[in-house]
Amino acid sequence: MKKLQFFILFLFVSALSFAQDFRPPSVPLVAHDPYFSVWSPADRLYDRETVHWTGKNQPMHSMVRIDGKTYRLMGSQPTQLEPVKQVSVNVYPTRTVYAFQNNLVKIELTFTTPSLVSDLDVLSRPVTYITWKVNSADGNNHDVQVYFDCGGEIAVNTADQNLVWEKPVINGLQTQKIGNPAQPVLKKKGDDLRIDWGYAYLSIPENQKPQTTVGERRQLFRTFITKGDLSINNNPSQPRRANDGWVSMSSAWNLGTINSNGSVCWAMLAYDDDQSIRYFDANLKAWWKRNGMDINQLLVQAANQYEQLQTACTSFDKELNADLEAAGGKKYAAVSSLVYRQCLAAHKLVADAKGMPLIYSKENFSNGCIATVDVIYPAAPFFFLFSPALTKAMLQPNFDYAASPRWKFPFAPHDLGTYPHATGQAYGGGEETEDNQMPVEETGNMIIMTAALAKMEGNANYALANWPVLEKWSEYLLSKGFDPENQLCTDDFAGHLAHNINLSAKAIVALGSYAMLCDMAGKKDKAAEIRKKAEGMAQEWIKQSGEGDHTRLAYDQPGTWSQKYNLVWDRLLGLNLFPNEIIQREIQYYKTKQAEFGLPLDSRERYTKNDWITWTATMADSQEDFRTLFDPIYHFASSTPNRVPLNDWYIVDNAYMVGFQARSVVGGFFIKMLSDKNIWNKWASKGTNVTGTWAPLKFNNISSKVLLESSLNNPVQWKYTFEKPADSWTQETFSDKSWMTGPAGFGSTDISIARTKWNSSDIWIRRTFDVKSVSDKKLAVSIRYDEDAEVYINGKLITTVEGFTGKYEPVYLEKTVKEVLRPGKNTIAIHCKQTTGGQFIDAGLLEY
Repeated sequence: MKKLQFFILFLFVSALSFAQDFRPPSVPLVAHDPYFSVWSPADRLYDRETVHWTGKNQPMHSMVRIDGKTYRLMGSQPTQLEPVKQVSVNVYPTRTVYAFQNNLVKIELTFTTPSLVSDLDVLSRPVTYITWKVNSADGNNHDVQVYFDCGGEIAVNTADQNLVWEKPVINGLQTQKIGNPAQPVLKKKGDDLRIDWGYAYLSIPENQKPQTTVGERRQLFRTFITKGDLSINNNPSQPRRANDGWVSMSSAWNLGTINSNGSVCWAMLAYDDDQSIRYFDANLKAWWKRNGMDINQLLVQAANQYEQLQTACTSFDKELNADLEAAGGKKYAAVSSLVYRQCLAAHKLVADAKGMPLIYSKENFSNGCIATVDVIYPAAPFFFLFSPALTKAMLQPNFDYAASPRWKFPFAPHDLGTYPHATGQAYGGGEETEDNQMPVEETGNMIIMTAALAKMEGNANYALANWPVLEKWSEYLLSKGFDPENQLCTDDFAGHLAHNINLSAKAIVALGSYAMLCDMAGKKDKAAEIRKKAEGMAQEWIKQSGEGDHTRLAYDQPGTWSQKYNLVWDRLLGLNLFPNEIIQREIQYYKTKQAEFGLPLDSRERYTKNDWITWTATMADSQEDFRTLFDPIYHFASSTPNRVPLNDWYIVDNAYMVGFQARSVVGGFFIKMLSDKNIWNKWASKGTNVTGTWAPLKFNNISSKVLLESSLNNPVQWKYTFEKPADSWTQETFSDKSWMTGPAGFGSTDISIARTKWNSSDIWIRRTFDVKSVSDKKLAVSIRYDEDAEVYINGKLITTVEGFTGKYEPVYLEKTVKEVLRPGKNTIAIHCKQTTGGQFIDAGLLEY
């Protein structure tokens, strides 16, 4: 067994040198992307089972056997074991370090996710290192064995799904692999989901001489507790459900005799998702795969770079923590370190067809949308600080979509679909209507972010590549931005609001940003023209928004107030459209509205958003005022009873979560770092950049031949029932005479094309249609659904869909038309199930 080396000693000593006394609401352990993300929702690692960020159990366990007696380190099981007392936990940007001690040994357990934004290859790797360092605490020698397991739940959405496993042969490594045999790659989309395709891996260098096996969890526990090893004879049958014996990948190390010099063992936990993102009609792989690397090669490379990356992560954490503390104080540094991995883990970094980077966010527990502009906007300071390449990779899909024929509106889109399907806007009216859109919000966001990137790079080259879209958006804000109509903003949970003064400020700042871009692009006359208009709007804003010592919530609502967090970009971009005394007057007023756990969002409710508080606090002239506004966020994080990855929407009087968790918007905490030009330039220069052109959007050309009309344009009659029918309901011979008849779509009244009201949990619909002839072309189902649906043709299941869409989307089948349909009469039957939110179902058939 490998003995303690100098570099390991350096890592742990330096780690403790800047530790914070801070209780995170949930502790990041494995934090890579929206599917590979495991947390500890407890003060002590052994108090509860580890969970996916959604809260579903994805348990990992660790035990240590000392002189024949076994103790617990991680996980609440086995309950009968006494734990080695946890004495500290410290969360750094790329590492979480636990310290345990009893009267015999000291143990440091470190989870390292090398989220180094300066190296996209390393950042993209779905590999977390888990390191155990064991030292004698009493100066005596002790015989020590270490155990670790990872439950198969990590590779399924629900525990009733099947698992299969094997031991792939990888040179120099002992590796276990586990996953769902069905492999429904990219089939599911939605919010409260875990991945059920691809495979999880537990891999350990052979030179550590580990024992490794896949087995039923209780038997693994029992064998290690009694023997200190994994010498079990059980070989569980497969496939089997994840909850049938709770099959786990496991490993055990015999460290032998340890003393004060200590000993170290480590493992890699990895996940290969095969395909990562559906981007319109192309499936995209993770960035690390772009040159053909496979998971076996990746694991070998990751193992070889263990020492190098441990050192790099420790140095990165120490340098970043020092800058965070200098910028905003110890409490600011502690919270920002906590959310560093959370921000990144709400994204997936992939490569497009030209090998260019694209990074997609998921709206974790807000609606599951992908690449949502008003989620990108609050998260953007993280990317502006650390990486020009990632900033472009984040903005590009939205620019391409807005420039495509699919997007017909003069304002920016809200999103690109529902994660992991970036196939067109799902929110509000989708691509069909302007209903429940966020036109001023998203348009202002995109222009401001493009300007921030230009400031970061010192040129407007990226803006010029997207100039027609930016120009169109600026014209929209000139027309609609100053006094927004009754519409939603990013705080859509607060509902529609007309004459929103903070939204008006965003539009004005966005126009100032566009003027700045014009100037940087050499369009001097246009820059002067737009700048003058923005200045006039800002002056009018000051006149109409003020109410004594503060500004109102809306132009027509006296006696109100709101945080004007959008004004922060006026300062950060050097636009100077708004006098500083106006902003500082706001800061002083906000201090009078402060509650125990933070500043309310506005005068309507007692809730807040901690990302916006941080933006607001960043506008303060003094560090004292910044900390006055920010430090209650630290208090909230340390006090909230909701043990989830830091949530951003909560009650300021009692620290209770209202909604949202594990979201990327906490990247907004890094906005304070942008207020120091030297710090911003320093970190941005460390980040990678990228030049070139991205692959064009790929749209399948659907044949103009429609085999079955949907009700998108004209209502089509269907038979329907809300009562569960007989099992033969999909068959052509089934009698549906007792069913009701009505026009599609079927859904909730808030959807404009829902012509027949459906508000029950389930609906079954049927329709008979004629086909004159069948072809060898492939079949597609054009469907809009909310939520899960099953589609049958002539009694046979042809597709299932999960989650929801905000528009009609084609589901491309591999089956040809003639394999499914026949000349003459055919029957289509659909069952749709509703669980939460809106509901809708309608479908048609196409050939392609």
